[in-house]
Amino acid sequence: VDDLSELALDDLLSIRTSDDTTNNKIEDIENTLKQYLEDIQESFDEKKQKITRGHDLAPGVIKIVKVYLAVKRRALIYSLKNLKVEFTYKQIDKFMEAYQYLSPFPDAIEGLNRLNEKYDLVMLSNGEQSYLEHLAKNQIKFDFHSILSAETVGQFKPHPAVYRFAAKELDLEPRQIMMVAAHSFDTLGARISGYRGAYVNRYDLPYDESEFYELYMPDYTTKNFPELCDLLGV
Repeated sequence: VDDLSELALDDLLSIRTSDDTTNNKIEDIENTLKQYLEDIQESFDEKKQKITRGHDLAPGVIKIVKVYLAVKRRALIYSLKNLKVEFTYKQIDKFMEAYQYLSPFPDAIEGLNRLNEKYDLVMLSNGEQSYLEHLAKNQIKFDFHSILSAETVGQFKPHPAVYRFAAKELDLEPRQIMMVAAHSFDTLGARISGYRGAYVNRYDLPYDESEFYELYMPDYTTKNFPELCDLLGV
């Protein structure tokens, strides 16, 4: 080669001279460049993943797709930072994968099967539609009458729009529907929206201390699904 500028970068960095000092400098340059390229690639991959999760979109873009898990991811990162826990974003991604493999409580499966003998069972969740369908098919392994996602509404429970949407989709009056939930905010939101409510309080947590507490108590409070089934006579 008459002109070194004609060489590819890898070929150029593979050149060695009879002088060890010069060779060491070439190796240092090579290592620095490799690290630089790796950093750029890692930064690019992280940016791409953030966009995929619903982060870092252009102003004005409505983030509906994958926003549920994105919010949970942000909450996790905030909590770790608040508690001064060191972490890497690769560890966060690994942790978030667990949401794809959630396992139901054994008594919940028993309860679903018993309730299914008398009622149409519907899943109504803040999760994305495809995510809920995955959980129903592969993790819960139960054939729900319908699977409804707050993603369609563009709001999260306990926003009243989500409960109104479900009633409309099911062609039912709110009073004909009972929300069964293991967290009080969902039961309370449903009760305020005209639903009946059952609070499966596994951990003996308080229901609510807002001004609505007395007005919108659950119709039933139980520790597990079998207890609820007994109360409903199924």
